[in-house]
Amino acid sequence: MTRFRRRRFLLWIGIASPILAYVSVGVAALTWPGFDHATQYISELGGEAAPHPAIFNVGVLVSGAGAGVAGIGFALSVLALGGARISAAIIALCFGLAGVGLVLSSLYPWPDPRHLAINLGLGIQIAPLAMVWALRRIEGMGRLRIFLLAVFVVMAILTVLTKHLIFKGLVNDDNVGWWERAFAIVLVGWTGIAAYALERRLLIMAKAEAEA
Repeated sequence: MTRFRRRRFLLWIGIASPILAYVSVGVAALTWPGFDHATQYISELGGEAAPHPAIFNVGVLVSGAGAGVAGIGFALSVLALGGARISAAIIALCFGLAGVGLVLSSLYPWPDPRHLAINLGLGIQIAPLAMVWALRRIEGMGRLRIFLLAVFVVMAILTVLTKHLIFKGLVNDDNVGWWERAFAIVLVGWTGIAAYALERRLLIMAKAEAEA
């Protein structure tokens, strides 16, 4: 089956990228005895004080590049399913900005001010809504749409809390690390799940066309 093969390959990259990011963070943390997940930021694993910063920085760089490539896969897959070009373009843009932010942040590790380019990755929070819009008329994608909406709501809540817009004492110096990790898990993890769902849908379509 060659139908959608290239799109599915790009989605496989979208599945692998968040896994690589998680593994890089985990391994980097294991190599730093005494690293405090509650009070220290994830980016510190790639900073000057880290014993093996390359583990984190290389992982982030490759994951960031993968995110940009995966964004193309998401956009092309949405178009293949009948989604609108505008929504597909927004999805690709969100993932592209996130990829650029991650790559730059790995090239300029914490505490270099240029590391803050990683904030470009926050734009990926818009991607779930763009994907819901793109898939709104596609049958059989209802569960994915619900998942994407739930992800958007969770990310919005975490943004409000971590930016101290409400409940200002909830996120503090004693627990900020855990909040950051929770945000990162949602922010990165949903992309792998969505990529898997779209890849499975394209595979089903390819099999149906091959059997027709």
